[in-house]
Amino acid sequence: MAQDRKPTVIITGASSGVGLYGAKALADRGWHVIMACRNVGKAGEAAQELGIPQGSFSIAHIDLGDLESVRRFAREFKASGRPLDALVCNAAIYMPLIKEPLWSPEGYELTMTTNHLGHFLLCNLMMENLKPSYYQDARIVILGTVTHNPDELGGKIPPQPDLGNFEGFEAGFKNPITMANGKSFEPVKAYKDSKVCNVLTMRELHRRFHESTGITFTSLYPGCVADTPLFRNHYPLFQKLFPLFQKNITGGYVSQELAGERLAMVVADPEYKQSGAYWSWGNRQKKDRKSFVQKVSPQARDDEKARRMWDLSAKLVGLTDGTPVGAAGASRSV
Repeated sequence: MAQDRKPTVIITGASSGVGLYGAKALADRGWHVIMACRNVGKAGEAAQELGIPQGSFSIAHIDLGDLESVRRFAREFKASGRPLDALVCNAAIYMPLIKEPLWSPEGYELTMTTNHLGHFLLCNLMMENLKPSYYQDARIVILGTVTHNPDELGGKIPPQPDLGNFEGFEAGFKNPITMANGKSFEPVKAYKDSKVCNVLTMRELHRRFHESTGITFTSLYPGCVADTPLFRNHYPLFQKLFPLFQKNITGGYVSQELAGERLAMVVADPEYKQSGAYWSWGNRQKKDRKSFVQKVSPQARDDEKARRMWDLSAKLVGLTDGTPVGAAGASRSV
């Protein structure tokens, strides 16, 4: 492999927030960043405004809430022949105020589709492109959140995540089914459930594929990025007060820039090579605080739940034994 090639990372949802600042931090480290976004124009403007150097990034369209869009993205990347060193599953939607569920083109509840099912499919489709390189081991990094874990202070606020036994997934997860456990729709819980699924996905990817592929699978909680655009669908007063509360009361506030730096560390630095780890900097933030491997929530460390999540999610997104339905038998191909 040519030693002058820039390492390449795909970051979903890189048009704002942690994804955008993570893109900047990795570009500053000499990486080429593929900003995989729903709004391509917005991504280009954001990259320019933040000063990401021309030539160190490219932009590709993906809508994680549309599984066919995910497949198209994977097909187009494979056709490009470009090497891939890391994939960051960062994109997420959070719509706490909606009264009725929104639906993906496949007929699945949109929060779970965007945050979990789309990324679950993407990880499976992109794995064959990830190869250990001259630079480092290949990595898949999935963003976590403190709200997935009721054992943590930030995760104790109701409603708490509860995947049940994935009764909703098993029943086909289509209207009128809106929740993983088959119960009534709660938009905040839908987000938290999806983030538990993210951690389960990381852990099950590690169990199934780390030894055979050499890929490092990790998650991270970079801290409370209280002014992230993730909260753009919340009450305006919440958007104003929440950062002040985190800065002045809890001490949990982390800037988007610092969160992006932490994301870049988990993607690129040798000390974050431990596969299956969930990295955290704790809830009381300091700029020079050291990271540690944090214990995930009881649901997220349930191995049987992880296996069930995997099998049912694979069915929902059209994967059978790791192969998309309709593929000509090639494992993890599009």
